[in-house]
Amino acid sequence: MIDITIENFQTDLIEASVQQPVLLDIWAEWCGPCKSLGPVLEKLEAEYGGRFLLAKLNADEQPEIAGQLSQAFGVRSIPFCVMFAGGQPVDGFVGALPAEQIRTFLDKHVPSEDLIESEVETLEAEEAAAVGDTDTAVAKLEDALEKDPGNDEARYDLIKLLLAQGALEGAKHIFLPIAGRATGPAPEPRVVAFSRYIAAVQAAQQGRHPQAITAAIEANKRDFQARFELAQLFFASGNFTAAMDELLEIIMRDKSWNDEIARKTYIAILEVMTKPQPKAAAEAKPALEIAGKQAVASADPVIDQYRRKLSMALF
Repeated sequence: MIDITIENFQTDLIEASVQQPVLLDIWAEWCGPCKSLGPVLEKLEAEYGGRFLLAKLNADEQPEIAGQLSQAFGVRSIPFCVMFAGGQPVDGFVGALPAEQIRTFLDKHVPSEDLIESEVETLEAEEAAAVGDTDTAVAKLEDALEKDPGNDEARYDLIKLLLAQGALEGAKHIFLPIAGRATGPAPEPRVVAFSRYIAAVQAAQQGRHPQAITAAIEANKRDFQARFELAQLFFASGNFTAAMDELLEIIMRDKSWNDEIARKTYIAILEVMTKPQPKAAAEAKPALEIAGKQAVASADPVIDQYRRKLSMALF
């Protein structure tokens, strides 16, 4: 538990809630229900074992913060509890509710133990893969997905490792539960990208020998089909920049060739290369001015470079 003031509001509440949910209890010394609610919240914080952080704010001592939150949620009384997640206030409740009702509220916003373990195993898998321990990485990612089938990043990382090993059928099996999200009126770009990644590996396994492809290109620089096949080979082998270089050659000569397949594949490669941002919190109530804005992590310079190359080729 931590006490919130104007001085630590940004770091200990806003920024902290990016890492884990923070429940802010707004109270006052003169408030009888506040005094009965406080111990219940403290017991729940211990019961949840660190899955959320309890913070307290004295409304009389910090009227600016309390006033902004009350106005944002249309609340005029205390005790008033606000859940922060992803750097924003996302939900709240008023009054000294019983523990069971508060658990119901918490469970809407606080990740389960399985979800947390899944995220930890995903990070451990990334570390194992970085030092070349692929078997450990695959095992951890499989366990992470078993604990949380909704852990998309574990799924994508596992697909990458399986494709790198040439395990196409295994990768297709892992991709299958999300395949439907690549189609329809609003396909998800990252799912579409991985569907193209899998398609590239399949095409590479079934296509012409690399020497035949390069010979065709040497004979005719505008043999776009051969260039696309070569790009697919590079994409399938994880040589992403070489794949995009070949696709650029097509885009610069004929942007619309084969329903813009070169541009679409180029964008898919950039998406596969891009490390996603942490899961965003649910849409918040009107943001507090005092909260400021979260800093955006800088992008990979190689990705930036190839985004610029595509932009120049298209315009």
